[in-house]
Amino acid sequence: MPEVSAVVLAGGQSRRLGTNKAFIEIGGQTLIERVLQIISPLAEDVIVVTSEAEPFCHLGVRLTGDVYPGKASLGGIYSGLLAAKHQQALVVGCDMPFLNGGLLRYMISLAGEYEIIIPSYDSFLEPLHAIYHKQCLEPMRLLIEADRLRISEVFCTGRIRYITAEEIAAFDPAHLSFFNINTPEDLLRAREWVQFLQKEQSVSELRMVIG
Repeated sequence: MPEVSAVVLAGGQSRRLGTNKAFIEIGGQTLIERVLQIISPLAEDVIVVTSEAEPFCHLGVRLTGDVYPGKASLGGIYSGLLAAKHQQALVVGCDMPFLNGGLLRYMISLAGEYEIIIPSYDSFLEPLHAIYHKQCLEPMRLLIEADRLRISEVFCTGRIRYITAEEIAAFDPAHLSFFNINTPEDLLRAREWVQFLQKEQSVSELRMVIG
């Protein structure tokens, strides 16, 4: 399997949740612990991008700050990719409690031929569940310095491999991988789903609950 770095974006305080999302507990673990548990077996070089390093020091991973502070997720991706030891980096958010190791491993297996590997389904792209090559750094830098912070503009350059809905479904039929927590309602929903899964209900049954 190709070697990639892994980058976790953990920007800091969430205005809607009133706390740092990374340290919210779900199913007996913090969100950052859940994410690291999934991605650490996939990459020996793990980086957390954060504006406040001290709370993360106990995690035993590399930490880096934003090269361009205040430049949203694009700035975080750029900073993590710049710090990565390998030419390609898997990028995920710290608020994604249902990452699927099988799907991530499949995406990594495709690394090497493309500048971006990204899930695409129902007309949605998942830029915070994607693999980026260091060749993206210069286009990202130009966008950031122009204050054009839409990640989708990066997709206008280079070779892109889209992971289709059918490919996703082979590992994650409920598409839980892409669920992230932004609001108290999202948090409540995630905790309910974790309880459901801990009762050894199947993902297909959970998909019926999700609707």
